[in-house]
Amino acid sequence: MSNRRPSAPCYGRRSRSPCPGRRPDHDSLSKTGWTRLPPKDGAGMRIVKYRREAREPVMPAKNVSKGFTVEERAAMRARAKELRARPRSAKVDGESAVLAAIAAMPQPYRGMAERLHACIKASAPGLTPKTWYGMPAYAKDGDVICYFRGGDKFKERYMTLGFNDTANLDEGHLWPVAFALTEVSGAEETRIGALVKKAVS
Repeated sequence: MSNRRPSAPCYGRRSRSPCPGRRPDHDSLSKTGWTRLPPKDGAGMRIVKYRREAREPVMPAKNVSKGFTVEERAAMRARAKELRARPRSAKVDGESAVLAAIAAMPQPYRGMAERLHACIKASAPGLTPKTWYGMPAYAKDGDVICYFRGGDKFKERYMTLGFNDTANLDEGHLWPVAFALTEVSGAEETRIGALVKKAVS
């Protein structure tokens, strides 16, 4: 019987397991889940064994953001569709798109949106109706002045009427640019009409 000492196993780069021919170091083995077992004596030979340990699954962090919501992704898809249609603007009827967006709203937002649409058109006939991120909007020289959305758009508890920075609503060093609506009556229409007129002045 040969007394030649066997070579220690090595860590194979592709097979991810010990293999003869190259001596492993403890650090490289421990990083990949292999543990060196105590040697066993037998027939005058010293044999070193290695055992692969099961790794614990890596759990995702609980505070990691899930990204955009379903409603936000839908708004972005609507905006992308609007931008693709822009080169064919001569064939696109902005008001028809706005009326379709209003018709798709659930009640009570649909009825409120119909009154808002009529109020904005009467207050600023020069504004061009169009959709903006899928929301009814009204533009001047291509720039959106104001818009509104139902509470179902982003799961809010109220309808929102908003104005962009192109709206001339400046008042001192502080002024509102968005308004929550739970009802549109005559009083609200009067106030909204005044805001729209000021925005385009």
